[in-house]
Amino acid sequence: MANPSFIIVAIDGGAASGKSSSSRTLSERFHLLHADTGSYYRALTAELLRGGVTPTDLPGVKAALSAVSFTTRVTGRSAEIELSGHTIPDAEIRSAEVTAHVAPFAAIPEVRAALLDYQRGQADTARKNNFRGLVMEGRDIGSKIFPDADFRFFLFADPVERARRREQQGLQDQVAKRDTLDSQRLQESLQGAVLIDSTHLTLAQVVETLAAPIAARLAA
Repeated sequence: MANPSFIIVAIDGGAASGKSSSSRTLSERFHLLHADTGSYYRALTAELLRGGVTPTDLPGVKAALSAVSFTTRVTGRSAEIELSGHTIPDAEIRSAEVTAHVAPFAAIPEVRAALLDYQRGQADTARKNNFRGLVMEGRDIGSKIFPDADFRFFLFADPVERARRREQQGLQDQVAKRDTLDSQRLQESLQGAVLIDSTHLTLAQVVETLAAPIAARLAA
């Protein structure tokens, strides 16, 4: 019998808008399985690069995708992606090479399609592992992956502030370039989502804004 209190929280937004830190905190507070879809794209990018595939080689991309299987390893409260039975070290998926290639790979429809069902399947992973729900962060979460999510949030912040945060994280990808790549999907992602400007908010303030309606639902 399905758990009527099981919830799905979708958190979208631009690079360095606060998605990851907020999602992890919500996961801990409400015992939700945390799914970082950005890490899924990074892991798949690393796997493709290992095989010598480039984003401009579409036949090579399609062939590589057809040979990859997707499974999940639950570590603590995190749903980690396994590609053909193995995980890829975090240091590798955060490398400069992967950072430079992840957006071009993610722009390929076949890559997004390959990950779509896998990402949706994390709700079942959460249920099977007795979590109270799923909090998923990344792009297109509330618009394409879980359009009927119980909660849909979109975080944004001033580009200058986001660039500063990205530098503090030791990541060199350009926020403006990422925004340009995201512009085509932006309107669809915004529709029906609660918009939160995190420019001048602390992490604690962002989390409290997100947590209030979730706590009310779970307490009902």
